[in-house]
Amino acid sequence: MKIDFTPYFEKYQTIVKQADELFERVQKEHPECVTCKIKCADCCHALFDLTLIEAIYINYQFKKTIKGKEKSRLIEKANRADRTTHMIKRQAYKSKKAGKNETEILMDIAAERVGCPLLNDNEMCDLYEHRPITCRLYGIPTSIGGRSHTCGKSGFVEGKPYPAVNLDAIQKKLYDISYEFLREIKTKYVKMADLLVPLSMAILTDFDEEFLGIADSKKAKEKQGSENE
Repeated sequence: MKIDFTPYFEKYQTIVKQADELFERVQKEHPECVTCKIKCADCCHALFDLTLIEAIYINYQFKKTIKGKEKSRLIEKANRADRTTHMIKRQAYKSKKAGKNETEILMDIAAERVGCPLLNDNEMCDLYEHRPITCRLYGIPTSIGGRSHTCGKSGFVEGKPYPAVNLDAIQKKLYDISYEFLREIKTKYVKMADLLVPLSMAILTDFDEEFLGIADSKKAKEKQGSENE
């Protein structure tokens, strides 16, 4: 079975376009507050996860765009970043088991600084044209679970009313695409639609038929076909 990601990537890219338009609108309305500029890499050290469809898209574009020695170098960077991210999340899990407040845990995670493996020595993104939606919206006010957030380097003043992008709504759309994709390929791992993947792991993972839970069914059909001959 050859997996056709095209229709799901197109739906994902529609959300990307909407995110870019939202950023441009806020930037136009509040130019003095949106301070994003070339080589400002504050957002490139923030910890965040990707939904399944976005992780697959980033993986696809990485393999398509990055080649040779550069690809090997970035994979090694992704391995290092993934190990660091794993340790941070493991500590967060331990803190939760110990009874620490979830909001405090999230604040602790937000304070961590892990360089994105796609950030190069010139403080530029090696996959900028295909960067995640979170990266595209960093620098303007966003809302998660009813709480507002913005970049500490921006000019937005705490307590003043600003338009905030509802990240929960965007996340739901991405989950919906992931669910639709998994239903279409008839995976045995339906719960995979709830998966959240660090960018480093998205680069390292091979999203093949075995990972997506459809390889066994394919082999079974091939075996059945040979037995019927």
